[in-house]
Amino acid sequence: MKPLPVKPLRVLISAETYPPDVNGAARFAERLATGLAGRGHDVHVVAPSATGSRTREIRDGVTVHGIRSHRYFMHSDFQVCMPWEAGPDTAALMEEIDPDVVHTQAHMVVGRGIVKAAYRTGRPLVATNHLMPENLIAYSPIPQVLQRAFYTLAWKDLGRVFGRANVVTAPTPRAVELLVRHAGLVDAIPVSCGIDAGRYRAAPQVPGVVPTVLFVGRLDQEKRVDELIRAFAALPQDLPAELEIVGDGARRADWTALAAALGIAERVRFRGFVSEEELLDAYARAAVFCMPGVAELQSLVTLESMAAGLPVVAADAMALPHLVRPGRNGWLYTPGDVPELTTRLALLLSDPAMRRRMGAAGREIVAEHAIGATLSTFEGIYERALGRDRLQVERAA
Repeated sequence: MKPLPVKPLRVLISAETYPPDVNGAARFAERLATGLAGRGHDVHVVAPSATGSRTREIRDGVTVHGIRSHRYFMHSDFQVCMPWEAGPDTAALMEEIDPDVVHTQAHMVVGRGIVKAAYRTGRPLVATNHLMPENLIAYSPIPQVLQRAFYTLAWKDLGRVFGRANVVTAPTPRAVELLVRHAGLVDAIPVSCGIDAGRYRAAPQVPGVVPTVLFVGRLDQEKRVDELIRAFAALPQDLPAELEIVGDGARRADWTALAAALGIAERVRFRGFVSEEELLDAYARAAVFCMPGVAELQSLVTLESMAAGLPVVAADAMALPHLVRPGRNGWLYTPGDVPELTTRLALLLSDPAMRRRMGAAGREIVAEHAIGATLSTFEGIYERALGRDRLQVERAA
């Protein structure tokens, strides 16, 4: 039975990225917004406009407000907002929407404007972090010699912005640990991004069909897809397999050339961006999912692959060990150790029974990350933030 809120709330969600953008943060923001709307809340999203001009539309029961934006010069598929435009736009929308509670998904430009507007007007504020400052380097002109200083300043800046929130969350305990250690947000709490596991399915394994290793995500350096390609190329010659890579990014051309140089181009498919239905099909026909990324604060695509009944081979880095239990639903490997990754992939590709057993275990683990539980948790957090706000008002009086 769908849980009913005690009282419908007007919720304003701010996001630095939102569909049609394709990434984990955008997909979570959409799931949160549509999930809350489905529970009877009046939900508004403020995000960079996909067209550049101000927009307003209803999507799946959510009012999406696009504020003025511009193509980012280092990433043609990404829209960014200018602070001198986003500040007035977010302040005006805050007054127009008049939300009961504000939930920002970022601290950069849109998020910063929303946080300032919420704080200035005394509205309860919840903040969720999906970003590691290290992930920004691939899209910035900062020289390598200055990168360490940039990381330190970026974490401190995140702490200053999110320090104004009543409640701060991150998707996993590891992500919370980073907020505490680097941003000084000692009261942050973990809340899974959640997943609607019922949408994912596994196709029956057919004897004689060449098994596929699947990767889904941005093709950028921190995803380490080059390690996966090298490991795949080193598989035993008598072990037939194919590699499917779904997603796009700055390194796609380089990694396509790498597959060709290793002589495996005919067995590697670069799919680019795909529709939601095509993605579901990709999960269904795969035999093994691999996530070599080293900067995952949760990894929604790994959760999705587990929901589809796939065993997972993942880098032993960041939050991935929260999802992959070695020997139960997959294997971890040391980042950068290509021979170890090859061994783990070969073990699963050569053993259909192990794949079935680990896939079933993955589905059990995914149950801990049900989107319904995530929505209920955030509803409780909103009520908590509202209570804190009322308490502060009473004390001030």
